Amino acid sequence: MKAYRISDLKNFMNKLLLSDHFDCFLLEEGTIVTANTFRIDGHVQKDFYTKEEQEDKSLCPYDFSLWKDIRPFCFQIIKGRRTPLSFKFVLLLMPEPMERILASGNFSDSGNLVKAFTLTVKYDGSCLTLITGLSTVTFLMDKTPEQLWDNAFLKFMNNKQLAWEEI
Repeated sequence: MKAYRISDLKNFMNKLLLSDHFDCFLLEEGTIVTANTFRIDGHVQKDFYTKEEQEDKSLCPYDFSLWKDIRPFCFQIIKGRRTPLSFKFVLLLMPEPMERILASGNFSDSGNLVKAFTLTVKYDGSCLTLITGLSTVTFLMDKTPEQLWDNAFLKFMNNKQLAWEEI
């Protein structure tokens, strides 16, 4: 797990909310505090869909909502003259890129011990921090998945030209 402070808030927010840069993530949960507090539970409510839609894996492929589908709602809440008092998004890297990262480091996860690579985006009214994390089925002695995710996320930030400093 590593933590980063974003140096250029405007650039980061444009890439988070107005571009597809973070569309490889799912939203687990989100909270935006403005004049009201908005809470988003990213769990997909499969009962909302018809039985046929539920069986079509292209319509509901994940247990969590795609960030790209929720992003416009978040933008509508955040945009305006006043900055939010705070917000927090817990994002999960989609399974396909996560599996590629694990495979690139020769980490065999045949037991499906790694559930998700997480990214927490937290704004406290003045500072925006990013925290990487790992969700596992059980405690892992091997820190390889965590290291692989931290290294991959560092490359991600550099490729997206995000200004940051490690904290």
